[in-house]
Amino acid sequence: CAMRSVLSISLPDKVARELDRFAKSQGRNKSDVVKESIGIYLWESRFEGARKGLGARAKKKGMVTDEDIFKEVS
Repeated sequence: CAMRSVLSISLPDKVARELDRFAKSQGRNKSDVVKESIGIYLWESRFEGARKGLGARAKKKGMVTDEDIFKEVS
């Protein structure tokens, strides 16, 4: 079985109400919405970090546009 960790957070009333409305409109519970949101945020943060690192290396090789990079990898 997977390990779990419980996290308790405080939300501003407006955000809490919006989360509640959103979860209900999706037929989901708030916990699932928050877990998915955190997962997406962490993935996007890792992706952005990788993109920045690769961008610096690409510039050193003279690749300055997305098209330059696409040509190199395809």
